[in-house]
This record gives sequence, structure tokens and C-alpha cells, in this order.
Amino acid sequence: MAEQRGSATHFLGRWSSPGSFGFVAFHYPAPEHREAFVAECHEVTEAMRQQPGFLSAGVWATPDGVAVVTVAVVTTGAFESEDAFRATAGLAREMGATPDGLSDLEVRPREVHFLESR
Repeated sequence: MAEQRGSATHFLGRWSSPGSFGFVAFHYPAPEHREAFVAECHEVTEAMRQQPGFLSAGVWATPDGVAVVTVAVVTTGAFESEDAFRATAGLAREMGATPDGLSDLEVRPREVHFLESR
């Protein structure tokens, strides 16, 4: 079956399979903190890559120079299972990345959606 552009599998990575677990998180850093926030996201992503059950991750941001009301950064992750995600989430929390709350660089609370591949 061909992978559909825009599908969760396409967005989270072609390695996800039925039963895998993922997330999409929308972050809203202050414009002046955008690059620092993106750098922190990449640090957490690199640490996650070393964990068992990790499949893929991505960091996406609104393009430079585009007139937007809100700067947005979207992070994605895919794991073999929810248990693998939860184990990796502990590491992310130790690094200050949590699905709830607000970092010093964000202007409003992030929105996190958890997903199952089907």
C-alpha cells in the first residue's frame, strides 16, 4: 500500500508500523527565542535517538520571513510502542522537555497530541 502524503506515517516517518506510538507537539516560542528553542529541540531529539524503541523524530518551524501572527515549532516522534515512548519521555523530562507546561522560551502552553499508527 502506498504511503499517503499527509498521513501520520508520512509525517512521523516511514518506519512506523501498526501498533507504533507517536506524538505531534505544537510549541509557540517567542520570536526572539525561536532559534534557541529549535536548538533545544534538536538536543532532545539527538538524546532520544539513542533510546531503545526510538523510530524517528523531527523538528519543524514556520519559515523565516513569512508573515505569521505566531511563530510555531512542531516536534514529532515515533516509537515502537507506548512503553518505548514512556521510557524515552523520562529522559526528555530530565532534559527539561515535558509535554505539559511552558518553558522560559515559549509564550503560550504547548499542545501535544499522542497518536497510534494504524
